[in-house]
Amino acid sequence: MTDRKANNAPASYNGAQSSTRSEAPLVDVQPPRAEDLQPTYAKIVSASDDKRENNWYGAMINGLGVIIGSMGAIPCCICCPNPYKPVSQGNVGLVTKFGRFSRAEDPGLVRINPLSEKLIMVDVKIQICEVPQQVCMTKDNVTVHLTSVIYYHIVAPHKAAFGISNVRQALIERTQTTLRHVVGARVLQDVIERREEVAQSISEIIEEVATGWGVRVESMLIKDIIFSRELQDSLSMAAQSKRIGESKIIAARAEVESAKLMRQAADILSSNAAMQIRYLEAMQQIAKTSGSKVIFLPGATNSPAALKAGVFDETGAGPSGEGGLGEAYKAQILENM
Repeated sequence: MTDRKANNAPASYNGAQSSTRSEAPLVDVQPPRAEDLQPTYAKIVSASDDKRENNWYGAMINGLGVIIGSMGAIPCCICCPNPYKPVSQGNVGLVTKFGRFSRAEDPGLVRINPLSEKLIMVDVKIQICEVPQQVCMTKDNVTVHLTSVIYYHIVAPHKAAFGISNVRQALIERTQTTLRHVVGARVLQDVIERREEVAQSISEIIEEVATGWGVRVESMLIKDIIFSRELQDSLSMAAQSKRIGESKIIAARAEVESAKLMRQAADILSSNAAMQIRYLEAMQQIAKTSGSKVIFLPGATNSPAALKAGVFDETGAGPSGEGGLGEAYKAQILENM
């Protein structure tokens, strides 16, 4: 009986665990779509009526290429070239026929004529191009060294492949020229504080030219602004002097506020009510001492202001005409043991 319970316990535990898993919400992961991975660039150029391609020699080469390609498609036939070429994801295949652009192919397996056609790969992923350090002079005649980076990608593969020999080098040269022009129109402080604005201005100028090359500039960033040692020391001294001046201003303002508060405190403490409070506090402190006798004078005559004004005369008589001895009898004498 005990063995059966022991055997059923894991089963019940597994059942509870499976039910908990089934009740847990599942993450719905959508498969990637082709247009999300890469836009399509596939297109076919209209057929040409050029006689140089449609003559008997072109037709013969094209026909032989079809025959050889069909034979090369057979796996065991190694004497003929394979007409199928793979195009990797992130690339576009440009097919030229007799040296002329014929069509663009998306990623996948592409068949070409091994004799009359040629496949050219063009990378359409976002490229990171670092611009070498550039020496620039600002509007206030200060020499600085700038390093920047460009993010771009090809949007028209046929323009980038057949319209310009080296897109990357062209972007670097254009960026360096534009960087000198934009920085030269600003003072040093403006370049330091508005680095993003300077980069945005350069990116907009480059974008206009890069569009004709089939390239889109995503962004342009200024990585580092390097100064000479003398300029760094002067800027550091200027910043330090500014901080010292600001600290002195803050200290002066604090002293003014402190003087105002002390003046207000003095005015409050010089009032009659404050003097009465201080007098009573002094009497309480005296009363706390052992073996002392404390006499509390009643009425307003116990205030230091009244004593100072001469409320009591030489004989001890107060304003009421009573003698000082009578006032002493009216006082309360407390003796602290």
